[in-house]
Amino acid sequence: MIRPALCGVAAALRGGAMPTVCLLVLAGGCSNSGETASDAGGAQAGEAGGAAGDRGSAGDASGAGGAGRSSAGRGSAGRPAAGAGGEQGGSGGDSSGSPDAGAGGTLTVTGVMPAARSIDAATSAPIVIDFDRELDPDSVTPQSLWAFGRWSGPVRDGAYAFSQDGRTVTLTPPRAWTAGDRVTVVLSHALAGADGTTLRAEGHSFHFTTATVASAMTFSEVGRMSTRDDDGDGGRTQAYGGAAADVNRDGFLDLLIVNEITADLRIFLNRGDGTGAFDTFTEDGIVPLGQRASPSDTTDFDGDGIVDLVVANLDANSVSIVLGNGDGTMAKSQDLPVSGEPRGVAVADIDGDGDADVVNTNADGDNMSILVNDGTGRFAEPGDDAFFDAGHGMQTVRREFGLGAGDMDEDGILDLVIGAHGIAMEGAGVVVNRGLGDGGFAFASLQAPETSGWQLAIGDLNGDGHDDVATADGALSNASPDTITILLGDGAGSAAVHQSYTQDIAQPFAIDLGDLDGDLDLDVVVSNYGADWQILENEGDGTIAFARAVNADTSASCAILVDIDNDGDLDAALVDEVEDVLVIMRQQ
Repeated sequence: MIRPALCGVAAALRGGAMPTVCLLVLAGGCSNSGETASDAGGAQAGEAGGAAGDRGSAGDASGAGGAGRSSAGRGSAGRPAAGAGGEQGGSGGDSSGSPDAGAGGTLTVTGVMPAARSIDAATSAPIVIDFDRELDPDSVTPQSLWAFGRWSGPVRDGAYAFSQDGRTVTLTPPRAWTAGDRVTVVLSHALAGADGTTLRAEGHSFHFTTATVASAMTFSEVGRMSTRDDDGDGGRTQAYGGAAADVNRDGFLDLLIVNEITADLRIFLNRGDGTGAFDTFTEDGIVPLGQRASPSDTTDFDGDGIVDLVVANLDANSVSIVLGNGDGTMAKSQDLPVSGEPRGVAVADIDGDGDADVVNTNADGDNMSILVNDGTGRFAEPGDDAFFDAGHGMQTVRREFGLGAGDMDEDGILDLVIGAHGIAMEGAGVVVNRGLGDGGFAFASLQAPETSGWQLAIGDLNGDGHDDVATADGALSNASPDTITILLGDGAGSAAVHQSYTQDIAQPFAIDLGDLDGDLDLDVVVSNYGADWQILENEGDGTIAFARAVNADTSASCAILVDIDNDGDLDAALVDEVEDVLVIMRQQ
């Protein structure tokens, strides 16, 4: 996924003084350095992937055991080890283990389709979830079972159907997902069985990515707009960061561009004619934010089925909650104080109640923040217990920067992956924090490559069904080269370095993943500050190789990958932070 990288996170990472160009390759993320975050254990085994029986979908590993919680934020006691690890699937699954279904009288997920962490789901795919017992249909609601495409937006208005004697529920979205989108499915602990049992307190989440059509990774410029006032004659906005979302619900993805100097969000509406053309922003499409707004991520905070946004404001030391109106406009709802210099932001249900919470990194604060949603889209100001160190006293972790989320231990609860910038290389590396599902996190593992994770993206890079990590490692000193690092996950909470790529890499401040050529593996786009964008083709095993470069007027700083013309492949939007120009690149 050439992703949420978030153009904003990259901006946060680079210090703000230098001009930057932002590449938003629609379907990745120029908005934040992470995905959703959460992970919890509990006695219930996690997601045994793949629908059961005659559907024969791929299996999905159940929760792995591992380290208990260590001085994590908000939670209380550490969790017990998860149920027996291994995959339990349908006829197409790898049944190397069997979860303890219904242990302790809990409703248990036994299979999901599309398979968790898969990257080849059809855009028309319904979501099928198997349980170990008959469901109470009244407990299945748009709040207890819903899904969200990072670019496609929330599905709370889909149709629910029950089968297999009430043990299987199918959620059919009313519209197709966009190609190359990362979809997160959220199940809350409010789900209940017909016998009165409920889903584990930690809830259950999983993600998958929709497939793209075959293409040649060749882009042509089809549009160019300014983020400045007065048709481009106004003062600088320092456009840096953004997202794609269908904010006016016409079936085409619009662009949400975050600006550092003017401290606002500017909305460019897709004309919806299939050409990739956009209208210029209007005054109605400007949303005030905090000083040096940058990293961002999308979700549905208030449960109304309309896309919302969270933005971290680096110099204001705050996070802004922006709610969508559904008519092409948005409005800021809250500014929440966090610690010093929030560099990354991610969204996930971290406490099992089914709504979207927020986690962010604080570089100057040397910590992380947890912001808990009350279910209506309102967040209380964080108290002391909302801040935690990514090392949890077990490892030295300094200056937390990049942030992403994935199910690194495959227990059906998403975990945090943090890129630590370090100080003089002390505390630098890539850290995995296992989510506990009670609002807290535990240290799981640390990889300390020679350079730091300024920004990172998460997805299955080698096709083994595990979440992997790609990091953009800007040099910390002359002794440490600029590097792109590929780390392969083991499905148990760790990721090991597979490749360090340095060819023509120069100050990489953003990285995104997406299947650009439609060959069912995730390619990599690197944004080199002061240089160009590099497209690195995945050889299928997670090894990347140079494919082509896209020149930047001044400096490439981030990428968002998304299908802007609804033709099934990934297109791109490039943002020049110096000229404040948004360049639309369409793949033919």
